[in-house]
Amino acid sequence: MIEWIIGGIVLLLVVIIIYYFNKIIGLSNRIKNSWAQIDVQLKKRIDLVPNLVNTVKGYAAHEKAVFTQVTQARAAMVGAKTVEQKAEASNMLTGALKSLFAVAEAYPELKANEQFKLLQEQLEGIENKIAYARQFYNDSVLEYNNVIQMFPGNMIAGLMGRKKPEQYFEIAEAERKVPEVKF
Repeated sequence: MIEWIIGGIVLLLVVIIIYYFNKIIGLSNRIKNSWAQIDVQLKKRIDLVPNLVNTVKGYAAHEKAVFTQVTQARAAMVGAKTVEQKAEASNMLTGALKSLFAVAEAYPELKANEQFKLLQEQLEGIENKIAYARQFYNDSVLEYNNVIQMFPGNMIAGLMGRKKPEQYFEIAEAERKVPEVKF
């Protein structure tokens, strides 16, 4: 009888270990996949930027500082390798694009340009996809971090050498400020 109880406990432990091992691997793979989805959308945005800049340049050639800012931010996005670097570069590009659209506001004929409208709509669609992909990535990171930090998953994660939590894709501190509206 004791052999059955010990056998049952051993079997239960083996099942728990297998479950958490597979869960940690699955969540790790989901994080990699969700990061790849963000990367795809960021690449689409990077590819769209030169067309947008060239369209605006035709109308606002004297706005060199804005074009330089956008170009530098795009270069930072292309060169970023880690999640933190890509998040920082993405935030820089978002700010630069806001400046670009602020310039466009000063040129009614540009706002009426069909090419500019199309590019603006494409960028808006990409931004929405990036926001969704970031949310999915951060949800995946949350679930993974919970599993590797809570009992008994933390024990299995330790055996697997996966005790380090993944980093969230966060917005820059400047993006958190509430915009000031003046009338």
